[in-house]
Amino acid sequence: MRLILYSKPGCHLCEGLQEKLEQIQNLSFELEIRDITTREDWFAAYQYEVPVLYLSNRRSVEGTEKENLRESPLPRPSPRASVQQLEQMLRKYLAN
Repeated sequence: MRLILYSKPGCHLCEGLQEKLEQIQNLSFELEIRDITTREDWFAAYQYEVPVLYLSNRRSVEGTEKENLRESPLPRPSPRASVQQLEQMLRKYLAN
């Protein structure tokens, strides 16, 4: 399983969520950070929304343009959510 975090430099909410995701130890997932300032389409879609978290059940194939076909958005966790609360939320969506 892979989690994708759309983020941008200087975003404190993004940094906080990334730190909490990196502290989760009881779930196995790969965390991919996507800087929205590196692609116009990401920036246009998420410039006012970051941090945005997606769940991907399939790894992208390097060099393809269809890397986000199997991604589904997750609700934005509260910035006040603890690492444990974040883990519980992720478990809920992984079960579906």
